[in-house]
Amino acid sequence: MTAAGEGLAAIDQETPLAKLTTMRVGGPAERILVAETSDDLVRMAQQLWDEDEHWILLGGGSNTVIGDDGFPGTVLLVRNTGIERVDEAGAGIPERAAADGTALPEGTVRLRVQAGHDWDELVAVCVEHGWSGIEALSGIPGLAGAAPVQNIGAYGQELSDVLHSITFLDRESGEVLRLPASELELGYRSSAIKSGREGVVLSIDLLLAEDEDRDNPLSAPIAYGQLADALGVTIGDRVSIRELRRSVLRLRASKGMVLDAEDHDTWSAGSFFTNPIVSESFARTLPVEAPRFPVPGVEPEPAVTPLEDLAAGLPLRVPDPAPERLIKLSAAWLIENAGIEKGFRLPGSGAAISSKHTLAITNRGAANAADVAELARYVVQRVQAEFGVLLVPEPNLIGLEL
Repeated sequence: MTAAGEGLAAIDQETPLAKLTTMRVGGPAERILVAETSDDLVRMAQQLWDEDEHWILLGGGSNTVIGDDGFPGTVLLVRNTGIERVDEAGAGIPERAAADGTALPEGTVRLRVQAGHDWDELVAVCVEHGWSGIEALSGIPGLAGAAPVQNIGAYGQELSDVLHSITFLDRESGEVLRLPASELELGYRSSAIKSGREGVVLSIDLLLAEDEDRDNPLSAPIAYGQLADALGVTIGDRVSIRELRRSVLRLRASKGMVLDAEDHDTWSAGSFFTNPIVSESFARTLPVEAPRFPVPGVEPEPAVTPLEDLAAGLPLRVPDPAPERLIKLSAAWLIENAGIEKGFRLPGSGAAISSKHTLAITNRGAANAADVAELARYVVQRVQAEFGVLLVPEPNLIGLEL
């Protein structure tokens, strides 16, 4: 299924891309291709590369905003689906991870999920089987293949916590590879793929914990305060995995972050801006009430001088200075305290800030891409003028500039 609810039978070359994205804006493409299997994805992508076509890959359309002029090229829709349980011996494609070829740790299940599989359907399956590790990612729209590109995360869990590897059609080599998660440079809403490694994700492999108690399986330890509060527990506790999923869906729905065709607060690309990461010294210039979260840093390597170097008269090695600590800010707090309230819209615009969450820009039913871009620019300008922080959009903007 597509995130905007458009079935394959309804898609033709005249379909506006507004119908294939959750923001519901965007003009037509010159051509639309649909890949219903991994083999289709490989064949079509290689053909487009060989023909030097101007093309883009589109999954659920939940993290993409397309301009009103549409896309002057081919849109390749990812629609291969399926979930299978695999073991190390049955991995199928030559591995590039040292751990492969060994038995899985006891109590661990490895799943292979096709790139076009609906992410929340995957989470629901895992919760029902008692496989923990992604239950806090319930309700996130989009498809599985986009998850490692963005390193999706919510409520204390990130895909990087459980990602084992991906099957990847590499543009440079033309080969289908299995890349370990360690090779993807996963960070906060970032990856090597997002940063420019060109290719197509065909499937993802996850390592999840399997609870022996099939009747009442437990979640992974809770790592997010708001979620712990909603469940009436403390950080580090484990609860029924099914109750945790229900709680996450309720929390997300209260913020307009669960797709609902009848609720215009969900006609969005989710969080429109990433939480800014700034230096600790800059963070100190902000109001004391501004939320701030330390970002784990990389410790400098110790400087070791071998005895033989000392005997030879070489100087002691001096350790590199520790880099300045980084701080993650709350984009929602910055927006609200720059004077932009929930439900705010510019005069005559069809776009508005969500009435439930200031981090989402929404289509109130008649917005076009220009409306969305105009409101986003206004938010960026207000926050920069008030706090000196430049907000960065989270969704992919195609045919749009802020």
